[in-house]
Amino acid sequence: MLKNKTRDVVAYQTFLAIFLFIVLLIIMIPLWRVLITSMTPLDIYTQRGVPFFLAPTDWTIEAFKQLLSHPLFPRSIMNSTIITLGGTLISLLLTVPLAYGLSNTRLPGRGLLVMFILFTFLFNPGLIPTYLLVTKLGLQNNFLAVILPPAVSVWNTLIMMSFFQELPIELKEAARMDGANEFQVLMRIILPLSKPIILTIGLFYAVYFWNEFFTPILYLNDNDLMPLPVLLRNILISASFNEYVEFNAFSSTHVDALKSAAVLITMLPMLLVYPWIQRYFTKGSLVGGVKE
Repeated sequence: MLKNKTRDVVAYQTFLAIFLFIVLLIIMIPLWRVLITSMTPLDIYTQRGVPFFLAPTDWTIEAFKQLLSHPLFPRSIMNSTIITLGGTLISLLLTVPLAYGLSNTRLPGRGLLVMFILFTFLFNPGLIPTYLLVTKLGLQNNFLAVILPPAVSVWNTLIMMSFFQELPIELKEAARMDGANEFQVLMRIILPLSKPIILTIGLFYAVYFWNEFFTPILYLNDNDLMPLPVLLRNILISASFNEYVEFNAFSSTHVDALKSAAVLITMLPMLLVYPWIQRYFTKGSLVGGVKE
């Protein structure tokens, strides 16, 4: 019986290892393709039948030089950093107290408040009303126009609310019996125990604000306020256009290499941040999303 159980465990672990290896290949092959495309010289692109899946015989970082040498690149990096950090901070400052309040089942009118929040999740007002509201508030050419409209995510709020409900109620009751008000319970009891969910939701918000480009296009008309995704988009549009005119401003590299380099530059900051909070990511997602 013990041998059969051991054999089943080994078979399961073998199957799991094979499955995870296949998943790793599915993830790594496109990433490898993007990497070698970004570092392939222009003369190789002019040859036909080149196996771009394999590494080229020569490597170049000319595509990265083209993007990094743009005069607006340092400013766009700073703008994206301001939007990401500011947006994440404001979103967490709004989401945490909202989720904590809704996690209290004794809150008067809790069901009505949850219904209103779910209504905004199911029925989006649309682009035109949001644009009119932002312009009427005078937020054009202001980072707040990018940060405030998506500041509170209903999905993230529900995940965090579920996490707060899973915390032992005895800790909250003990703090209240000692004379702590709700704000003190939140700051001294709840938040120290909520590091996994706060980092997880913070990562969700940070990825969203870092990659956002459509909202800045609508509201940020000043080049000095242009974030990185918008700048890369403009560079790639210019490169694609220059393929069909006599003068090619990007004659030292191929458009596909520029696109791939832009993808790598954009994903690099989040790729560096993720391993730091990866140990909290799974715990925060599962505990906030699954209720026993």
